[in-house]
Amino acid sequence: YSELNQIPSASNIEPGYLYKLLLYEAPEEPESFEDIKNDISNKIMPGITHWQSSNFFGYFQCNSSFPAMLGDMYSAMFNTISFSWKSSPATTELETIILDWLGRLIGLGKRFLSIDKDGTAGVGGGIIQETASEAQLIVLVAARKRMVAHPKSQGAGDEEAESMQGKFVAYVSDQTHTATKKDVKVIGCKPHIINSDSNFRLIKAMLEAAIAEDKKAGLILFFVCGTSGTTNTTAIDDLPGIADVAKAENIWFHVDAAYAGPALSCPEFRPLAAGSERADSFNFNPYKWMLANFDCSALWVTDCTHLVSALSVNQE
Repeated sequence: YSELNQIPSASNIEPGYLYKLLLYEAPEEPESFEDIKNDISNKIMPGITHWQSSNFFGYFQCNSSFPAMLGDMYSAMFNTISFSWKSSPATTELETIILDWLGRLIGLGKRFLSIDKDGTAGVGGGIIQETASEAQLIVLVAARKRMVAHPKSQGAGDEEAESMQGKFVAYVSDQTHTATKKDVKVIGCKPHIINSDSNFRLIKAMLEAAIAEDKKAGLILFFVCGTSGTTNTTAIDDLPGIADVAKAENIWFHVDAAYAGPALSCPEFRPLAAGSERADSFNFNPYKWMLANFDCSALWVTDCTHLVSALSVNQE
């Protein structure tokens, strides 16, 4: 790190360079740590893109810090497999507490939090995912599950309700991160990509027009994504307008604040994200501005029952 700004932030090697420098098969005998360090310096470092360099402007930075590295070290040392509370109680409870801390820090309302100040448990809460792409995938699954449950409550059988999924449509703009559009396809639903306005924003009127079009086609609305800080221009969608439409149509409203979310830790910036307090889910990436190591995406939902219902498998 002391030399990071003195070396090129991007490499100038050719594709396949490393195949020429490493053995064809894994070595059967160990090497000295000195040899390993030399390999890292002479073979690996020339092919590294230094995202932490002050000279790096290729993408949003994946920042880092020594406290974050120390946290990664402890995590690697404990090496817990935390798939349930019993498998590692401290890990599970620490995640819940820290996500509540983080939610309060950026001004999320109590409906997004696990525990109230008086110790009362809420139905909302936060969890850590690896990336915003993964966070959006699981809320899409939860939103789909919620929508499938609706026809069941109206008397439709399981097979009939499940067969409707091919008609489910999710709304994104042409500025929404491409991962969201892929996620919609991954779960077997249809993405409706809406053109943004002259300020690169998804606005209420355009969403309403898309919904009217899909209703005529017999499609089933279940999800809309609003972005706070788009990848292309850092634009912020018409979140209050999207919230109005989502409530009127009873569809899941997700706010992807992967880039701009950390700015909400400053109260003076919170008006920029007005409307996100009415969302069903919200995520941002602490590794962009908050000096956490990649990968770490914080996700909150206002009703955990949908996630639990969609993703839990209860074995004996």
